[in-house]
Amino acid sequence: MQRSIFARFGNSSAAVSTLNRLSTTAAPHVKNGYATSTGAGAAAATATASSTNAAAAAAAAANHSTQESGFDYEGLIDSELQKKRLDKSYRYFNNINRLAKEFPLAHRQREADKVTVWCSNDYLALSKHPEVLDAMHKTIDKYGCGAGGTRNIAGHNIPTLNLEAELATLHKKEGALVFSSCYVANDAVLSLLGQKMKDLVIFSDELNHASMIVGIKHANVKKHIFKHNDLNELEQLLQSYPKSVPKLIAFESVYSMAGSVADIEKICDLADKYGALTFLDEVHAVGLYGPHGAGVAEHCDFESHRASGIATPKTNGKGGAKTVMDRVDMITGTLGKSFGSVGGYVAASRKLIDWFRSFAPGFIFTTTLPPSVMAGATAAIRYQRCHIDLRTSQQKHTMYVKKAFHELGIPVIPNPSHIVPVLIGNADLAKQASDILINKHQIYVQAINFPTVARGTERLRITPTPGHTNDLSDILINAVDDVFNELQLPRVRDWESQGGLLGVGESGFVEEPNLWTSSQLSLTNDDLNPNVRDPIVKQLEVSSGIKQ
Repeated sequence: MQRSIFARFGNSSAAVSTLNRLSTTAAPHVKNGYATSTGAGAAAATATASSTNAAAAAAAAANHSTQESGFDYEGLIDSELQKKRLDKSYRYFNNINRLAKEFPLAHRQREADKVTVWCSNDYLALSKHPEVLDAMHKTIDKYGCGAGGTRNIAGHNIPTLNLEAELATLHKKEGALVFSSCYVANDAVLSLLGQKMKDLVIFSDELNHASMIVGIKHANVKKHIFKHNDLNELEQLLQSYPKSVPKLIAFESVYSMAGSVADIEKICDLADKYGALTFLDEVHAVGLYGPHGAGVAEHCDFESHRASGIATPKTNGKGGAKTVMDRVDMITGTLGKSFGSVGGYVAASRKLIDWFRSFAPGFIFTTTLPPSVMAGATAAIRYQRCHIDLRTSQQKHTMYVKKAFHELGIPVIPNPSHIVPVLIGNADLAKQASDILINKHQIYVQAINFPTVARGTERLRITPTPGHTNDLSDILINAVDDVFNELQLPRVRDWESQGGLLGVGESGFVEEPNLWTSSQLSLTNDDLNPNVRDPIVKQLEVSSGIKQ
């Protein structure tokens, strides 16, 4: 008889609690979190009286230091690591070497040991595209492999200005600024907003990425965390402050671990109503949504943007209605996922970009990206904006996998995006499932455990790409079905008997339709405005500070 994980596994809270009750040795006095010696402190205070007193104080301090125990650094480290092992949150990394000429294959430690990668965030496989590689090769041959320092030291360069112009054009903003990663971009921008607006109140979705959470913490201002995508709660929080109080709503478009999607237009409505700025993280949406890959904000006005191409939609002229993307004040994104490179950015108004460039420590004091990386990212952005077929094929492959899993009762957390989160619900079993897939079936899907997701919601996160054909998908589907049988993992019917979780097996749960409509999925590259293939757009001045 199949046994579900609900009955098979308890928790390790008792063991963790035992570890938390670590004894401490006696004791130096503590001030501001650091151990101090009262004997040394007193001696130092009197050392100025005479050289004799100074010598005595030094001797006393030396004597005192030999009598007290030093801090047990290794003990602390060992106990913390042991806690992670006991609660099954310890991270194991597989040796995965993605093969550019054999995508989506990779090899493990031995080159002959090949696996199919099913969990990469290189969503469009542009990291291996010939045009991207060619741009990088030419640039590295001309300018070398290094950046030369921060922008302040190394200056800007042609690849930098080209990339920032392309990003601004993609999001139809006045400017863009490139950072070493989107983690840094989110932290730098959010913290700066709080540091310069002392009365700022930040409203943050509870599932926001760690980079946003850290940025909000560093902002050191009042904050409210609202339930995921709960706009009623968000409005209740907003209306508790006068309109004159500065406010910021921080949220994502696609939440990467569940695949849920924010209602950007309604959040913009609330921002307008209560006088708030909007900060939107499109990291897991750029390249995948909208006719040109600008993200979900572009997708909201799909036809208007498709008709206008890289130009501003006519409906957004002077006195006309703004698009949703226009209404968002700050959009952050990554170069390291759909664009196949590395780095992050923010796109916003000219004044905001100049402000970030001038004041954000995360930009000012971090080494800039190498010219070759920026040239490759520019080539990727240009290529994908003219190839809607990349986005449509990725969506079709995702739908194929989701449909097959549904027919087999494999529990997929429902969502309208490209993410396929297979619910396991137990950390140990999630890792076992991942291990069986790679060792038995030569399929790599990393287990997602705490703290990335909440305990009890552990999962396998599958991300199809344009290269994951139906033949490859069939192999994956059969393999996952085999793993569920071997480990006796709970299927949808088992979750139903437990009342459901995260939309899986929940009575009355209404699944959202896919963001891409059937008519949008039928579009071809020829249906795009020809201006998307125009030469590289004009360089911007705002990111360099040359002109005002």
